[in-house]
Formats: sequence, C-alpha cells, structure tokens
Amino acid sequence: MAKTAAVLVGGGRVDFREVEPPEPGDGELVVRCRANAICGSDRGAFAGGAEVVQGHEAAGEVIAAGAGTSTAVGTRGVVYLMVFCGECRSCRAGATNVCLAKQGDMGFNRAGGLGPYEVVDERVFFAVDERVPFATATALLDLMGTSGHALDRALLLRPGIEDLYVAGVGPVGLGVLLMAKLRFGADFPVYVSDPSPWRLDFAAGLGAMPVQPEDLPLVDAAVDASGRSEARQAAVRKLGRRGVLVCVGHGQGLELEVSPDLVANEAGVIGSEYFPYADLATNHEILLANLDEVSRVITHTFDLSETQAAFEAFLGGETGKVVVTQDA
Repeated sequence: MAKTAAVLVGGGRVDFREVEPPEPGDGELVVRCRANAICGSDRGAFAGGAEVVQGHEAAGEVIAAGAGTSTAVGTRGVVYLMVFCGECRSCRAGATNVCLAKQGDMGFNRAGGLGPYEVVDERVFFAVDERVPFATATALLDLMGTSGHALDRALLLRPGIEDLYVAGVGPVGLGVLLMAKLRFGADFPVYVSDPSPWRLDFAAGLGAMPVQPEDLPLVDAAVDASGRSEARQAAVRKLGRRGVLVCVGHGQGLELEVSPDLVANEAGVIGSEYFPYADLATNHEILLANLDEVSRVITHTFDLSETQAAFEAFLGGETGKVVVTQDA
C-alpha cells in the first residue's frame, strides 16, 4: 500500500508524493519510517531542493527482510547515516564514520526518513529497545552519537578534562552539553555561547553556564558546533595548557599561530566527523538509563503532514531538536 513522502523541492517549500513499498534485495531491510529528526545540514535541501527524499536521522521498524539477513520483521531501530563498506582499513579499525569506500549516505543520496520507507543495508540498522519511543530513538544519531564522538575526540588529546566550552547550542551543541552531563556528571561545568538568547536560556535549563566568549575562563576542552570562524578563533584563545578544540561543525575556517596557539601550551585542534557505528550500543545504554533527560532536548514534534511547519520552526531558531513523526 502506497504511503506519503515529504519532498524538499527548494525555495523553502515541502511537497508530498505517494511511494509504493519497495522490495528488499539480498542483505537489505525495508524500514517503515516512524520518526526523523531535522538537522542543520537539511537547510541546504530545504532551500535548494533535493533529488531524493531527505532525512538522515530516522527511526522505524523493519517490515521486510531480504535474503541473508538475520533481523526479524517488526524489529524497531534507527538507521546509521553512512553506508560503510565494513571491509576497508578504517572499518576494520571501527572507524566506520571515515570509511574509505563509503557506498552512500542515507537521506542525502539514498531515500531517507522523510519518506515512508528506507531500503537499508542490514549493517547500518541498529535495533532499539521497545521501551524507547520512535521520536526519542532518533536521539541516538546526531544528538547523542555525533556529540558523544566529539567528546571522545577531545579525550584523545586531553584525558580527564575538568570543564568544557561549547560554541553554538543548536542541536549538535545541545547534544554535546547533554552528553557531557550524562557522561561526566550533572555538576560537570559546561560553558556555552550562542547569539540566540532563546538557545542560551534553554541550554541554561539543561545545566549549562551561558557566557560571552570574551568572559570565558581558560578551559580544558572546547567544542565548536557553530562552524563559524570567529567562534573557533575565540575558543582557541580560551584553551588552557594542554587544552583541545574539537571542530564538529562544518563550515568556515580557522587561522592559527602555531607557536603561541599550539606549541607553547601543547594545545591541540582536532576534527570530529559523525560517529562510529559501534558507539550506538554504548549510547543505547545511556539512553535507556536517561530517557526523560534525553527527551527534554526534543522540544517539538510534528506529523509528516506538517513538515513545512516543522522546518519553519526549526529554522526559526527557537527550538531544541525537532522531530517529524509518521503513523504506522
């Protein structure tokens, strides 16, 4: 039976079209999408249109399984963004997020979670406990996964960090704040900055300390989730000795004076791209233990028929995570 997909046609418009249920190939699953979180990286498709149905933070249930799979029909789960090969040097090391032979990106060049169905390689599907609502399950992806990996990258260069600064508290920045509190404790100091007073107030409600970058004390670690040069430059200036800046937001550049910025303080700058598939299992346990806390970051849910309103709310800058949901 055909179901409806929300299609980003450009010019800030959402249209709808009917999609027939697909058949899985060998090693593939068909997932009936039930929730998809909107991300800042969807902004370009909303403005310029897209060739495939977008949505790369999807949760749903398996409705068909191809030959050679072991996932039972009816299994609930989430879909990992990157169709990693599983065989290259990076994948063998567990770094599926930097696969050397990536075969696609779900919701970018393969039909994603704003449609009724996703055909996925079984290896990119992760089963989720039935106690987790579909909308909350999407948090395992960018909100917890991308953000948690950014903290892991910081810990590579500065183990035992005792405080943290987050530049930009959009969805990823909020995720970094959330994961820092869940992993390091409710009293762990997290400073945040953002041009939006609403976002600063919301982050403060989650335990953050809003600051202007110039008033920030020296910190052990900083995460730039804004992608803006000025934010990255300000963060570098506020790193203490052996401090580390993690750049997780794509976007603009960063200029460094090597001797004062890096050598003298043994500071470091490191990138962070999405997250390894294996992190889903660890984050799933964190999610199960903190369902209410994670759910607080999801401030708005919209039915698929309201996808236009969902994007307008999200891009208006006064939301946490926004999720589009679908009935079975």
